[in-house]
Amino acid sequence: MCGCAALSFTYLCAMRAIELLAPARDLASGMAAVDSGADAVYIGGARFGARHAAGNSTEDIARLVDYARVFGVKVYATLNTVVYEEELSKAETLARELIAAGVDALIVQDAAFLRMGLKGVELHASTQMCNTTPEGVRFLQECGFARVILERGLSLEQIRAIRSATSVELECFVHGAICVGFSGRCYLSRSLGPRSGNRGECSQPCRLPWDLVDGQGRTIFRGKHLLSVQDLDLSQRIPELLDAGVNSFKIEGRLKEQGYIRNVVAYYRQVLDQVLVTRPTCRRSSWGRTTTDFTPDPTRTFSRGGSVWMLDGPRAGVASFDTPKAIGTRIGTVGRISADHFELLADDAAAGAQTCQTTSTDAVRNAIRSEVGAREELNAGDGLCFLSKGVLVGTNVNRVEGRMVWPNRMEGIVPGVTIYRNYDHRFVTSLERSRTRRTIGVQATVTLAADGDLVLRMRDEEGLEAAATASGPFEPAKKPEHMLEVLRTQVARCGDTPFRVEEVKTELPYVPFLPVATLNELRRRAVEALAETRKRQPRQLREPIENRTFPYPLRQLDGTGNVTNSLAESFYRDHEVDAVERGFDLRPSLVGQRVMTSAYCLRREIGECLKEHPRLQGPLFLCRGTARYRLEFDCAVCRMNLIKEK
Repeated sequence: MCGCAALSFTYLCAMRAIELLAPARDLASGMAAVDSGADAVYIGGARFGARHAAGNSTEDIARLVDYARVFGVKVYATLNTVVYEEELSKAETLARELIAAGVDALIVQDAAFLRMGLKGVELHASTQMCNTTPEGVRFLQECGFARVILERGLSLEQIRAIRSATSVELECFVHGAICVGFSGRCYLSRSLGPRSGNRGECSQPCRLPWDLVDGQGRTIFRGKHLLSVQDLDLSQRIPELLDAGVNSFKIEGRLKEQGYIRNVVAYYRQVLDQVLVTRPTCRRSSWGRTTTDFTPDPTRTFSRGGSVWMLDGPRAGVASFDTPKAIGTRIGTVGRISADHFELLADDAAAGAQTCQTTSTDAVRNAIRSEVGAREELNAGDGLCFLSKGVLVGTNVNRVEGRMVWPNRMEGIVPGVTIYRNYDHRFVTSLERSRTRRTIGVQATVTLAADGDLVLRMRDEEGLEAAATASGPFEPAKKPEHMLEVLRTQVARCGDTPFRVEEVKTELPYVPFLPVATLNELRRRAVEALAETRKRQPRQLREPIENRTFPYPLRQLDGTGNVTNSLAESFYRDHEVDAVERGFDLRPSLVGQRVMTSAYCLRREIGECLKEHPRLQGPLFLCRGTARYRLEFDCAVCRMNLIKEK
């Protein structure tokens, strides 16, 4: 590396590295995330991941690491479930296999991983550790975690407070599904059966319909999705989060399809790049430029609507009582109807602010999105949905002529019904056919050595270099200007490699005659050498170093501490915890226990906040079948708890 390049690289290292972190269901999704502009990818290992259905072999993860390393993209493996005593050996074996595969970090929930003597990797504290307070995050920092992933339900003010008290890297979710309960502290699924969120098998009962019943047994809401909240979309709040001290911006979705990954990652790449231009002390943490032939739009792939959740503090308008499904974009209302078709009346911007949910959220942005959607035309193959007698109903579009739409079926379509498009056939098709490429800029220089060999040197935008040589000597070209043009053209043809040649320089005492095959082979070897040089760059890892003298913030740890093995128990006892109860996942019954804590408050959502003189007095219960949960409201901190009664 030349002196100027070394100076530039040193300067870049001193800047604050900012990361766009993307999910990967499998190897193909991970590669798509890299191509779409992710700075890092998180992917589930074969076991012990919080998304049981998104496990991957160590071999596939190693292939993803190899693919990502060229761009300086990091790969994190999720081992973020609690580990039972009899599983400790297998968990450690898998962790070491993943380290050998080259992952940069393990995302973990169980403190047992801190006691396995793992080297050559970082440990990131999963959001499943319920990271909500400055004291708790400071403790994790002192115990050796290189990064802490924050609970989704925090406000911007709370994030700033955590940043002020710590120096550890902070990761924040910015897009995707929201767990209504605090992550790692929700046992609703486990309280209804054997499937546990802390074991990667959540049955998602929060998305089911529930009844809200008062203390006299009166039903206030029947069969509504009272705990189902809209998806997260903080794309317009990235500058504030960046200034609050967030290092990594995380997209949820390890169960999502590849098209979703490509669309959402490409969108956030554009958003984050625009913000970084205005922050001279920050830089993106990986290399390469992504080019797409589609316009990213997260509203056109799976979304339950955009919400800023609790970023601005406790608020109403975040739930979706009518459906837990993706409804897409509002496109209009039904006008005249016939036996097999209907008239679609486009909304104006004001009407577009309304949503299918019982309560609205971010009305201004939804109005803008809906106004854009109202001007779009439906196409054959689009998917539509609408509410019919309180139930979400879907159908497909067979034909469109102007404002007249022929759906696959007309049941439930009556004048005045609001129509949403939840599947944009044209967009999805263009996404599937699109070609997304990520490339690193390269400067190529061609010289002749003293012995007559032809040398091709390639220097990338990071300042890394590699070279290849073709044995000479070579005869002078009879048509030197034509030969120079051929040389530059062939050297610049990098095809499907990770590089794009932006400039070809020639430093030649004479123009040699060079067969095209010779130039192509020379370029191929130079590109391969540069790729290998990039892959071999040393990684800067902060291996876990535990400060065993730093006390845990609490002296007692109840069942919500999720201690399910002896290594975790000894860890907390070493940090001055006097009493450690067995984790809830080890208990046969959770009757009488708090099975969910949430920043979401059902009273606030329905306009019955206890601080605002509500009409609805007395205890409230959520009921479904034989299951019954008492709602407990902690107004001092604006939190709601669910207590299992039966």
